[in-house]
Amino acid sequence: MNLILFGPPAAGKGTQAKRLVESRGMVQLSTGDMLRAAIASGSDLGQTVKGIMERGELVTDEIVVALIEARLDEAEAAGGAIFDGFPRTVAQAQALDAMLARRGSTIDRVVRLKVDDEALKARVAQRYAEQGRPDDNPESFRVRLEAYNRQTAPLLPYYEGQGKLVEIDGMASIDAVAGAIDTVLADA
Repeated sequence: MNLILFGPPAAGKGTQAKRLVESRGMVQLSTGDMLRAAIASGSDLGQTVKGIMERGELVTDEIVVALIEARLDEAEAAGGAIFDGFPRTVAQAQALDAMLARRGSTIDRVVRLKVDDEALKARVAQRYAEQGRPDDNPESFRVRLEAYNRQTAPLLPYYEGQGKLVEIDGMASIDAVAGAIDTVLADA
């Protein structure tokens, strides 16, 4: 089972993905986590990514696709992947479809967590105050949210046309969102 958790930054994708990892043994492929790990490594790639993220810009498709592809063997061995924060553009979605097709696999479901932008801004301001993540500073987050909304809007019809898109109220409680995702996966 390959699942995409779709929604803007801070929509709760990571929370739901971690729950699915524990309950189903799937592998979470979080581009945000992968990018933060690259930054923490201090590598040249990490320094490049750090500058991009601190400006609130999105990392290039080439970098993100390479990070994802490097983890697909692990996900396949575990029985499936949860794509968290990827794809963000139609080009990334097409690259993912091609990568999976070469492996005889596909995306089974795309779960969109629908959320309110203003509530997200408040959620991120609280997370920034508590955790101090540089990519969560209010100005960077505003830029990331605008980029997400602009660049990922075309993904809705892309996956809807494939019959894979399911929308869930991401503003509901964590448990209610989890229950709705479980129902979607049971129907897959």
